[in-house]
Order: sequence, then structure tokens, then C-alpha cells
Amino acid sequence: PPLGKKKHIAQAIVKCFEIMNANNSSPYYSRIDYVQGSMLEEFLQNSDKAESMFEMLESYVIEKKLVDYIYEVNALIELRGNSYHTKRTEINKFIKSYPDYVIERLDSVRHKEEIVNLFNKWVSDRIKYMPKEEAEVFLEGIHQERHAIKHMLKYYDLLSLIGLVIYINGELKGFTVGERINKNTATVIIEKTDFEILGCAQFIFREFSKMLKEHYGVAYVNVGDDMGFENLRKVKMSYRPFKLVPKYTIYQK
Repeated sequence: PPLGKKKHIAQAIVKCFEIMNANNSSPYYSRIDYVQGSMLEEFLQNSDKAESMFEMLESYVIEKKLVDYIYEVNALIELRGNSYHTKRTEINKFIKSYPDYVIERLDSVRHKEEIVNLFNKWVSDRIKYMPKEEAEVFLEGIHQERHAIKHMLKYYDLLSLIGLVIYINGELKGFTVGERINKNTATVIIEKTDFEILGCAQFIFREFSKMLKEHYGVAYVNVGDDMGFENLRKVKMSYRPFKLVPKYTIYQK
């Protein structure tokens, strides 16, 4: 959530823990995820002056998490140079194979059922190619992701989200949703495509990058982390990130 001006970050975080601890069954469940390094610095430097840095660290556990992948939006749109040769080839094959594709602005009511159906198919297809150990970890997060998608669609307009869907032969084969997170950066919250439609993922990612730039005027796109999956890490690295940004989680002891 927005935490206000820098000088108020420490106070806001302390207040957040007070609220969480009052509502959770145990303080064990209270935490703040996706904390940026700059926010963490403000939290530690602007904590109560009566507390020393040592005392502050005694009260909280700060855990480093996976990095976010940040890209220059123009690079994702133009795909210039040898580094993106494979991406251009995949997109061109997609356009040649499916010339009658249709892209639409995502409508959370009209597209809801088809989005949920595609997500379920995506889960089934994904598991087929996963090692058993990785699949078990993957499935643990699926319930939460399915729940998040339903809430995302329910509060889509309230959250000022923006998205695209792609149809092939009248069937929804891909969807993606994002939002602006600051003046210069937008984020891709979710992207799912049918594995059987080769090049669809690369195509919708490029088209959505165009949409994010046109709608928000941003220079960068944050696509989140790789969830610790090697295949996802390789895919995100293949797009040549502009920078990798570490995230942290704050727990209260």
C-alpha cells in the first residue's frame, strides 16, 4: 500500500504491524512483502530516534527475496538486434500461422469465464512438463493465484487495471493484466497463454508493452520475479533486463 512521504515510512510500517497483529490470529502471520531497498533504508534510518539501529534490528527480521526483472519498454516493443532475433522469429511465425487473430481490451465481465478456463488449462499443461518436486511447489501457489485472479477480475475497474486478451478462431488463447506503479514504471501483474499456440506469449507481451507505453507513458516495465523456477528465470533473462531489483520481506519478532 502507499506509505506516504519518506519521512513517514517508518511510522507507517510500525502502524501496519499494529493493525495486522490486532487482526491476525497470531503475529506469526504479520509481514510486509515486496519491500524495496530504498524503502527499507528509510525504515531503518527514520525509525524512532529513541531506538538505536541495533534495537530496531532486534525487533524485526528482514529477509531478502527474489529480484524483480525491469526492462526498458522501448526495447520490448522494438526487439532490435541479435539478442532479440529469436523473439522476432517467434512473433513472425505466430502472425503467419494465425493471421486472423483478434486482440481486444480486457473486459473483466465479458471475458471472465474464458480467462478462468484458460488459466485452468494453463495449469494442466504446465504440470505435464515439470519435474515432480517442482510441480509440488508449483501447485502450492496455484490456489492462491486462482483466488487472486478472481479478485483481480472482481475489482478490476476499482483497481484501475489495464489488460489485453487475444482470440484465435473465436477462442481466448491469451490474456495479460498490468498497472502503473510509479511515474516511470508499469508492471505486468499476470500473463497467461495457451502453450499449444507457439509465439502467442511473445506476441502478447510485445503488444501489451505497446499498450502500457501508450496508456501510461512509462519508460520501464517490471515483470516481477521468477518464483525460483529455472525455466522462468531463463525466459525473463532472455529479454535482456535493464536491471534486477531486489525485494525484501519484513517480519516482526
